Amino acid sequence: MTGDRVDGLFGKLLDVNMTTGRMGRYSIPENWQRLYLGGKGLAARILLKEYRRSNPLSSSNVLIYMTGPLVGQNVGGSGRHVVVTHSPLTNFFGEAYCGGFFGTELKRTGYDGLMFRGAASEPMYLTILEGSAELHSARELWGKTSGETEDWLRARHGRDVKVSCIGPAGENQVRFAAIMNDRNRANARCGVGAVMGSKNLKAVAVKGNLNPSVHDPKAFDEARRAYTKTLLTEDMNSFGKYGTSGGVEALSHMGILPTKNFQAGSFAGASRISGETMHDTIMVGRDTCASCPVRCKRVVQTEADGQKVTPDYGGPEYETIASFGSLQMNDKLEWIALANQLCNAYGLDTISTGNVIAYAMEASELGLIDDVIQWGDCKRACELIGKIAHRKGIGDILAGGVAAVSEWAGGKDFAMHVKGLEVAMHEPRGKKGLGLSYAVSPRGASHMEGFHDTQIGKVAAPDIGVDKTMNRLVMDGKAEVLKKFEDARSFVNSLLLCVFDVDESADTANLPLVRDMTSAVTGLRMDRGEMMRVGERAYNLARMFSVRMGLSRKDDDLPQRFKVSALPFKDGSEAIPQDELDRAIRAYYNARGWDENGRPTAKRLRALGVDISS
Repeated sequence: MTGDRVDGLFGKLLDVNMTTGRMGRYSIPENWQRLYLGGKGLAARILLKEYRRSNPLSSSNVLIYMTGPLVGQNVGGSGRHVVVTHSPLTNFFGEAYCGGFFGTELKRTGYDGLMFRGAASEPMYLTILEGSAELHSARELWGKTSGETEDWLRARHGRDVKVSCIGPAGENQVRFAAIMNDRNRANARCGVGAVMGSKNLKAVAVKGNLNPSVHDPKAFDEARRAYTKTLLTEDMNSFGKYGTSGGVEALSHMGILPTKNFQAGSFAGASRISGETMHDTIMVGRDTCASCPVRCKRVVQTEADGQKVTPDYGGPEYETIASFGSLQMNDKLEWIALANQLCNAYGLDTISTGNVIAYAMEASELGLIDDVIQWGDCKRACELIGKIAHRKGIGDILAGGVAAVSEWAGGKDFAMHVKGLEVAMHEPRGKKGLGLSYAVSPRGASHMEGFHDTQIGKVAAPDIGVDKTMNRLVMDGKAEVLKKFEDARSFVNSLLLCVFDVDESADTANLPLVRDMTSAVTGLRMDRGEMMRVGERAYNLARMFSVRMGLSRKDDDLPQRFKVSALPFKDGSEAIPQDELDRAIRAYYNARGWDENGRPTAKRLRALGVDISS
């Protein structure tokens, strides 16, 4: 501890009122720092304190950037930050994580995060340069892409500044607009870019020179060295070589590669859009995030129908490969790379954008919309990206997201979303615990905090209390396991660390080393039990926010297609019938100590030390 703050944190946010232009220090109570650490947990606690229910795109909403105690500490996977707000896409808890270099540089300014209130009367951008914060007119930047915005700001304020910004999609308040940094990293989900646009905030440019404190430097250095070795194994080298899309063919073979708007789980063109094919054809380099030796980020260069795809915008990750590839029946890698570049330039979530276009393809096939948008028409898909970002023609309708489009066009049975958030590129009928995770998540169909059943198909995770392997096609018994994975990952998302670098599996687990680093940095005793309590607190805070925004039992559900349309696996076929899902949800509520409506109880919150009365 250092005074009124926990080591590893500065104990403050920069509090920016966009309406008045006033800026000040938001002091984070020391007990909040101990209970929630940073990232997801701390941002959720501040949001609950500072915001009451209103229109997410009104000036009353609050937009919070948050780092964590391991950010800025030269730890592999720590180059991250999270943006938390009231989501305009779901109307519930909105959170979006991002790697790259912005989070580390933000931490070095001496702030653990940023909080934006109100809305400016004209476009503005914020700079924090060597400790000095200032708002500037962004009239010259309005309408520019993320790359153009970054180039302009770096030319004006120095090549070393790190930029977080919105593109035209955020300006036009597309409900799934992203916030971009390093022009190819995205705080993508839940429409955080639309909230930034509603505040007339175009960008944030930061340059710092401060290092966060470390409580026990010797112990931290020892733990960090041991942890770094786990990122340099043969398996991690293979992951770095082929990136997140290295498993495309395996997923297709297993029947869990989302295909044709989740009508199927295998795609005949999987090999043509795989990470291996990308590596051998259009990939020209590998990129990384601050302090990370894995280098899993793709850098590609190609051309699609005369349109150049440049290395500046990186390259497609797995979610983009699937959402613009198999989900749309497109096996042309160069067009997927172009779609990725356009989404990054305009500032769009590739998962939601790919989903809404796939929905439009199916709706067009069924005659529910007048526009002809055929399966596999990659050129038309790329045209629609621009129309969505600028809200032109049918793009204005699609900009509302799948749930809104299905209200307009019909076809709710194949609208693939949960709570309004489009389903990520992971098939729950072949990973039923993930299906439960989608259903009960406070932010919708997110794949980043639930568990993927394939993780414990061969190897258990005893460090978090999962001491046996489980069948991925079975739902029974998954509720308690899901809770444990969610709590562990909410802990990791409160530090913040990249989930690809942290492993809970028995044979390769490095989570104990993460706890050791956290204890050494903060001075807090972070044993296994406290780790799980930190994560559970964070997860309950997110749920409490969504409950405050109107979440009830009826919102914990899955798309109809998952419940009634079976996919083939082994000798049988699998769906997730309503009665099976209902049983699992009841078991999950019980495991969490929530009431029958899915609300965290006062008793459970007291046991966790959570008080949201003030």
